[in-house]
Amino acid sequence: MGTNILEMRSITKTFPGVIALDKVSLTVERGEIHAICGENGAGKSTLMKVLSGVYPHGSYEGDIVYENDVMSFKNIRESEAKGIVIIHQELALSPYLSIAENIFLNNEIKKNGLIDWNKTGQEAQLLMARVGLIENPNTKVMDIGVGKQQLVEIAKALSKRVKLLILDEPTAALNDEDSAHLLSLLRHLKDQGISCIIISHKLNEIAAIADKTTIIRDGKAIETLDMKADHVDQERIIKGMVGREMDNRYPAHETNVGGAEILRVENWTAHHPDDPNRVVVDNVNIHVRKGEIVGLAGIMGAGRTEFARSLFGKSWGTNITGTVYVNGKEVQVNTIKQAIDNGLAYATEDRKRFGLNLIDDIKRNISIASLDDFVKRGLVNDNEEFKVASEYRTSMNIKAPSVLSVVGKLSGGNQQKVVLSQWINVKPEVLILDEPTRGIDVGAKYEIYTIIQRLADEGKGVIVISSELPELLGICDRIYAISEGCITGEVSKAEANPELLMKYMTTEKGSK
Repeated sequence: MGTNILEMRSITKTFPGVIALDKVSLTVERGEIHAICGENGAGKSTLMKVLSGVYPHGSYEGDIVYENDVMSFKNIRESEAKGIVIIHQELALSPYLSIAENIFLNNEIKKNGLIDWNKTGQEAQLLMARVGLIENPNTKVMDIGVGKQQLVEIAKALSKRVKLLILDEPTAALNDEDSAHLLSLLRHLKDQGISCIIISHKLNEIAAIADKTTIIRDGKAIETLDMKADHVDQERIIKGMVGREMDNRYPAHETNVGGAEILRVENWTAHHPDDPNRVVVDNVNIHVRKGEIVGLAGIMGAGRTEFARSLFGKSWGTNITGTVYVNGKEVQVNTIKQAIDNGLAYATEDRKRFGLNLIDDIKRNISIASLDDFVKRGLVNDNEEFKVASEYRTSMNIKAPSVLSVVGKLSGGNQQKVVLSQWINVKPEVLILDEPTRGIDVGAKYEIYTIIQRLADEGKGVIVISSELPELLGICDRIYAISEGCITGEVSKAEANPELLMKYMTTEKGSK
């Protein structure tokens, strides 16, 4: 290290009515892992889109100096030709093509005008070995997990002779094992002289891997921290991101476990939709009281999401059996409409794929789950839709110019608030929240926690599914642990701790 591979000088980028970047400067040394942190909407991804040519030269002010030359990229192809490759949070892979085909997509190895498939397979195997991906290169991408798909993206970048690799939230959808492997790979690439810029909300990972961290707030570069020399910890980064100390990341809330029972699920069992003989949710029994926030903890693949989706209108699984009671009365949840009509709501863990229509506006996304309430004489009352959505925009602090703003252009935290508004508007008795703070920053998380507590204070029952144990410990009144589809433990807030929960989460089926 010691010589700069990149300097971004006084970058300013505006959209109609919004200054997204305000004279932001960034310096990255050769062979350095440089983290960029900031709240959702701070300008992190916009800065990287300027760098990679997504926003072409002429659409912003300032200079990009790369390897001592001023660049004027018109598109991504031009930046990639110089060795700058960006991997977005939503992976740009074709699920129906093989690993090898994806690695060389738009960068095919040709001979006499035709694709050289033998050479493609050989080169793909070499690149896969570099990233530690042990698979047949002919395997379709749809048949491997998200962690391995991330490695395919990095192998794809290496095929383009990458010198500066940009990763936007690379571990957001990965489990702990895959995340650790990816971070180890980045260190390996660093040793090979490849520079990396990583955008992440996982501050523990940044503290572990980054050489320097630049904090962006409200479109401005606040400071750049030398992670080793300045002895930077997570609290120091948070202070820079939100502009204040956050002594407690979870708002204070009085534990409530004494209300009347609002939900009881008995002997709930669901089989895999593609393999009816495989039990994924195994005889689950849980209950929730009015005003109570109940956590559901489990490692990846434990059956948490499968339980929630099978309960919500049997939208996942087959051969589903069990009994559901809402306010002491047995109810049927055979369809999503039945589940909603009987007081259940479910906010998905994958808001971009299942939770939102990204090309529609805030107004319609909020009303869509309860559209019948806005219909009058066979027509949707647009004025009423607008009024209700505007009320949620205010009460949920959704940062957007109006409810007519397209949801796909909002930050992750604001998209999550739209999802919550959508399901709160169906006026449920019990709201199931699956990974409600995934991929959003600490400031937005705090707002989401406040909203969850407000729902509980209104007498709703709330079930929170989360991969982050500190989050469950910080906001839940009671926590169930699930392993291999079975409930393996139930702990109160007073007795809960990470060690006890992890013990229950790793308990093998039948060994309780």
